[in-house]
Amino acid sequence: MKSAKKIIIEPVIDDSFSISRIDHHLSDHETFNRLTYHRIFFVETGAGYLSIDNNVFELHDNSIFLLSKGQIYAFSDQTSVMGFSISFGDCFWQKIPPSASNCKAVLFNNTSANPYLKPNTTEVVELLFLFNALLSEYCGPQYINQMDALAAFLKIIMIKLANVKLTAEATFDSQDYILYRKFMEMLSAQFDQYHAVSDYAKMLHISARRLSELCKRCSGIKAKEIINGQLIAEAKRLLQFSAITVKEIAYSLNFNSAEQFSHFFKKNTKLSPLNYRNQFVDAD
Repeated sequence: MKSAKKIIIEPVIDDSFSISRIDHHLSDHETFNRLTYHRIFFVETGAGYLSIDNNVFELHDNSIFLLSKGQIYAFSDQTSVMGFSISFGDCFWQKIPPSASNCKAVLFNNTSANPYLKPNTTEVVELLFLFNALLSEYCGPQYINQMDALAAFLKIIMIKLANVKLTAEATFDSQDYILYRKFMEMLSAQFDQYHAVSDYAKMLHISARRLSELCKRCSGIKAKEIINGQLIAEAKRLLQFSAITVKEIAYSLNFNSAEQFSHFFKKNTKLSPLNYRNQFVDAD
């Protein structure tokens, strides 16, 4: 008899926010964790590997990993990490002034495509200062407006990280990039309901052709590829880390039938859903 890999669901966090110091964390075995909150890993020093969904990243000093809620991660055996871990929920982010909302869209709406950042030396110094200040505030005595102060620190960190991610400030403020971020926000919230470029183009009041072209300019890939990528990433998570049937997965992602979903999955991965799942099941 075979069973899917077991995962640990991230527990509820008070006030939907936490920051902790990771000091020489050593993993004796891979533990798979499904995130309930968004997560930022700041690796000051590290050796080993971090898997995020189906991608594996080698750990390097002074690097940043961005993980969205719902993603699954695991450190490889004997991984050593020193740095910081920040978790925050959407309800905590709502404390952030609207002026910072674009930064979250830039960083977290498509982390499955690019969750890795490599800041330069100056940026590392600034980020270390901010992370340490946020940790000190979080661990200090509680007071009435403490959550607002934590939210303000997180806002600054997200602005700095968004600047690391974006190649030029002009791109961030361009009309195409504003539309691209809106598209990514919609996709992140509704990819399991809408699969067509035309659906999102209609919501944005632009043509499907323009949406595809601006996605190509802003991300390097067309809108349909981005949509399919989101669907495949979620399908892989469900196949690897849940026991629900292919038919149930198909309907949860708004496919008309298991056959339609299987055809879509095989076209994009070269494997049937069952063959993909069988790579990760363990013999009892």
